[in-house]
Amino acid sequence: MPLVSENPTYTVVYHAARWFADLFGRVDISGLENVPNTGCIIACNHQSFMDPPLVGCIIPKEIFFFARKTLFNNPLLGHILTTCNTIPVDRDGGSDVAAFKKVFSVLKSGHSLLMFPEGTRSKDGNLQEAKAGVGLIACKTQVPILPVRVFGAEKLLPRGSSLPRPSARVSVIFRKPLFPAEFDPGAKHPERFLEASRRVMEKIASAEELPDVIL
Repeated sequence: MPLVSENPTYTVVYHAARWFADLFGRVDISGLENVPNTGCIIACNHQSFMDPPLVGCIIPKEIFFFARKTLFNNPLLGHILTTCNTIPVDRDGGSDVAAFKKVFSVLKSGHSLLMFPEGTRSKDGNLQEAKAGVGLIACKTQVPILPVRVFGAEKLLPRGSSLPRPSARVSVIFRKPLFPAEFDPGAKHPERFLEASRRVMEKIASAEELPDVIL
């Protein structure tokens, strides 16, 4: 399915990311038909710096991303990030009011945003416990959540490495969207946002790695 975009920078980066992933590994995809036409939160486990471009170069429409503000200090990289729908955020994230306002605006405008319920990259590729951030934004905006699980990205570009490892096999599984009635426990729940994130992580965790069959 071809990318739908009138943004030349996004288009170039989209195809470059896919070329990079295919050059150094093999990317198997399942459930792409589950990506909704409407705006949503794309909630993915976090294994590698490759996760955002990897997921982004599979979804055939423009989506929005997060990146820490310091990356925008480089004029060229800052320009690319800005034109590729990247929202700058402070490292701690939770106190960045401007970033949250932008996120709410993006989602209410019908766009989709990639987020990581774990908050940070896994050290060993295994799933981590959820943080409250995804649940907070999802409960406040009441948009659907698209759970995505990535297997093998930590082998393609391991944590602490700046160079890819060739011949890595990556699986990307898109689950069916979760709607507010499924993830939001309600305003009276004592840990509403954290519980919502936990429900999302449970859905991500239930995805099984694709069999290693040469297609």
